[in-house]
Amino acid sequence: MAAEVVFCSSGTEAVNLALLGAGRRLPRGRSLVTWAAEHQAVLGAARQLHLEGHTVRLLRVDGRGFALPELPADAGLVSVGLANNEVGTLQPVAEVVRQARELGALVHLDCCQGPRWVAPPIALADLASFSGHKLGAGPGGLLLARTEVRLQPLAYGGPQEWGRRAGHEDVPAAAAIAAALETCACERESRANAARPLAQRLRQVLVEVGGRPTGGEPRLPNYGTATFPRIRGEDLLLALDLAGVAASSGSACASGSLDPSHVLLAMGLSMEEALGSLRLTVGYDTTAEGIERMFHVLQSLPRHV
Repeated sequence: MAAEVVFCSSGTEAVNLALLGAGRRLPRGRSLVTWAAEHQAVLGAARQLHLEGHTVRLLRVDGRGFALPELPADAGLVSVGLANNEVGTLQPVAEVVRQARELGALVHLDCCQGPRWVAPPIALADLASFSGHKLGAGPGGLLLARTEVRLQPLAYGGPQEWGRRAGHEDVPAAAAIAAALETCACERESRANAARPLAQRLRQVLVEVGGRPTGGEPRLPNYGTATFPRIRGEDLLLALDLAGVAASSGSACASGSLDPSHVLLAMGLSMEEALGSLRLTVGYDTTAEGIERMFHVLQSLPRHV
């Protein structure tokens, strides 16, 4: 329904509107529940709720970044990602939803990572957030909110977006997101099938040059991630950048930060391992030749960097 769609400025705003908008309306004695390896937008909104006096419960993930669905009895709002944005692990959404429903809790599904490659089960959730640029649409974000879910707005001043977000809508961004979602739905299966063998070779390459794989199955079909003992992630990135290979040592949203990945630390990796991480993904235009070129670049690096 049109009344369930709220267009935002970004995926981050969509996440914040979902968690702060619904979290601030939680009855006394009910908590926000999420996991330690979720995106920083989720964790940042959770911290803000905590500062405002709301109960927030941060649950554990396993060594693959897989959310352990052990919901506490006081859960009132549960936020889980479709897939981990750093290591690509697909999360146990159906089990999280099952437990949340038994407790009478709302469910927010963070779909910012992954809709290009897997179909998000939005019918299971009460709230679902999307990022325009992760869909290939450019700026903008989208929050799906069931009509019966009442949200406290983040901005006031007008009746736009059914009273959930004041201010004129960004029509070009909304049109771009709609077109991107339609394209993803039409091309998702073929794109995933094309990416899967390339990503498998990518992960093999990372092992061959001394990397220790991070994450695990089930995962998004385009991910290759590893950590390199005794090599700093920024040194790996510099070598790859000079060779024309785009890479990251963690979340794209944390580019420029030298801090270790909170995701890898939550998965149980040491500080040294987290600082030596490398995150690579296969895109629509990735070729087998490109992966082999990256292999030769990494192979040429001295092991004592």
